[in-house]
Order: sequence, then structure tokens, then C-alpha cells
Amino acid sequence: MWLILQQDEPDDYILASGEAHSVREFVERAFGHIGVTLEWRGTGVEERGVDANTGRVLVQIDERYVRPTEVDDLCGDATKAKLKLGWEAEVGFEELVKEMMESDLVAMMPGRKDA
Repeated sequence: MWLILQQDEPDDYILASGEAHSVREFVERAFGHIGVTLEWRGTGVEERGVDANTGRVLVQIDERYVRPTEVDDLCGDATKAKLKLGWEAEVGFEELVKEMMESDLVAMMPGRKDA
């Protein structure tokens, strides 16, 4: 962000890893970070992510957030940021999920310094 603000002319930049991941993959990795394996049961909006050990439903779709039209693949192209700013992603998908989960764990458990 600092590099963008230092430019002489304002411009738009995409800061992205160039990798595409599904919400399902993110959810599986997030639960995996806390030692929970998900099984997917059902189809469509009735599909549920269930704890493989307990059978407890942990993930379900809320139809209020389903978009009427959806793009199949979204993947950011940071070529312009790399060429003009020398910017490159430093955090990969696995590390991002880990950092997000650790931050949430600290927020959920007052007094906890790390996850």
C-alpha cells in the first residue's frame, strides 16, 4: 500500500497472489488448522460441512448470500503492480489461512497471545 501512495500519478492496482482457491478449500484448511476434518454431505444449497469425528454440522449455506449470477473463476492478476511497483505477494494461501485463523483464535480467547 505504501508503494502505491508514493506514485506521482494516482492509479489502480490489483494486489493478488495469482492463485485461485475455492471457498470450500479455504473452509477445509481453516478447520484443518484447528484439527477438524470436514465431510461434505448433500448437494447444492443443502450441502453441509460436517465434523468427520462428531457428525456435528459446522458449515452450511445461507441463501441470503448466494449471488444470482456468479463468475466461475476469479483470479487476481498483479502484473501491473509487479511491473510498476516491484510488488510481489509474500504470503501464500496456506500462510494466509493460518494467520487468519490464529488472529480469530486470539480474538475469541481473551488473554491468548498466540495460537
